[in-house]
Amino acid sequence: MEPALIKCPTCGKTNRVPAAASGHPRCGSCRADLPWIVDAGDDDFAVVAEQSPVPALIDFWAAWCGPCRMVSPVLDKLARERAGRIKLVKVDVDQAPRLSRRFDIQAIPTLMIISGGKVVATQTGAAPAEALRSWLDQALR
Repeated sequence: MEPALIKCPTCGKTNRVPAAASGHPRCGSCRADLPWIVDAGDDDFAVVAEQSPVPALIDFWAAWCGPCRMVSPVLDKLARERAGRIKLVKVDVDQAPRLSRRFDIQAIPTLMIISGGKVVATQTGAAPAEALRSWLDQALR
């Protein structure tokens, strides 16, 4: 699990953000909350997503999936807007067949919110940005 390099939206400083941590990432320079966007697979999903200290928004996707490519920038934006409150975890279904079977992924993109180790909401298909924002906010209540 290599740390991701995330540019602080407040001061522009580049920070190393681990895939798993006990808190949530903050800028080492200005202390602003950073967006937490990571990849996970079969071997590290439990640590990265299910044991996350903040709710994890899981994006089951594939490189060949057109709707997945449409939804991805929207999810990145939601993660930036909710920095410190959610973790966006991207799971490539082609690289994580055990997770695809475990969660019975039949169509992609499939989005899931895991909070406290439990799935609290699921959304299948590419929805418009406002619908995804509304779904996420309602699930996090």
